[in-house]
Amino acid sequence: MSKQITRREFFVKTGTCSVGALLAMNARGKAVKKNSVKLSTPGAQKIGWELACQLYTFRDRGFYEALDAIAQLGIQNVEPCFFLQLSKDHPDLTTSESLSPEMRRELRARLDNYGMNMVNYYASIDSKTESFRKIFDFAKEMGVKTLVAEPPAEVFGALDELCKEYKINLAVHNHPESPESKYWRPENVLKVCEGTSKRIGGCPDTGHYVRSGLDPVECLKKLKGRIISMHLKDAAESGKRDSRDVPLGTGKANYTAVLKELYDQKFRGVMTIEYEYQSPQLVEDVAKCVKFVEDFARSQKT
Repeated sequence: MSKQITRREFFVKTGTCSVGALLAMNARGKAVKKNSVKLSTPGAQKIGWELACQLYTFRDRGFYEALDAIAQLGIQNVEPCFFLQLSKDHPDLTTSESLSPEMRRELRARLDNYGMNMVNYYASIDSKTESFRKIFDFAKEMGVKTLVAEPPAEVFGALDELCKEYKINLAVHNHPESPESKYWRPENVLKVCEGTSKRIGGCPDTGHYVRSGLDPVECLKKLKGRIISMHLKDAAESGKRDSRDVPLGTGKANYTAVLKELYDQKFRGVMTIEYEYQSPQLVEDVAKCVKFVEDFARSQKT
């Protein structure tokens, strides 16, 4: 995802436009249970890869409204982002630890209705250690396995203790090379992981490696043993910060080799599809990404 704009700027630019259906309600006002999402990636699941969708992909709508599209894609796991809108009915709320207990219960009910899991949460973790427990409490309540974030180096000791206490992982994300991007190189991620438990590692974003002019496969090799989660992404041009996303396997990331490297490393865990390019073909483009992963998984001997 891009860190170019603040949350306030994001809402000014996008407004509150959202599409999709809300939960059906019966005469007593209770949610009507739908069928669970029909998994579209049984081959990936068989080799230990859990596909998820980053909600930044559907930032043109609220979290609740995006669930329909994600369900249609056959994806059972989601990774919300702390600054994105909860729903068109609650334009002032974000999918984050700032939600009230009542809204958290509603959020869990929405996910349960679809049979979906919030496996990851892209969190805002800065130097204010007093706010960490609130983030971890929210993550635990939502059933999150991994927090994805870009914390400052000086707080990793405190975070490691909380990771062990809550049994929740922390995966360090990378953005493209810039003065603000601390972890664009895998070496920088490994540096902050030194001396921590295995609950802290990386969440490599392969599209951002391409934008930084790095070889994604070589970056993954450097991170071997420290990869906790993935952001699956391909980009059209290498070394160009604003290069647009393209379906996996059609850009400069050499995606068959990327997946082969992960498979050979015996990576087993959550692989989050994040597609930043907004177009009328968004759902179709994401579907192509899902299919690429599934086709690769089915081609492997288990």
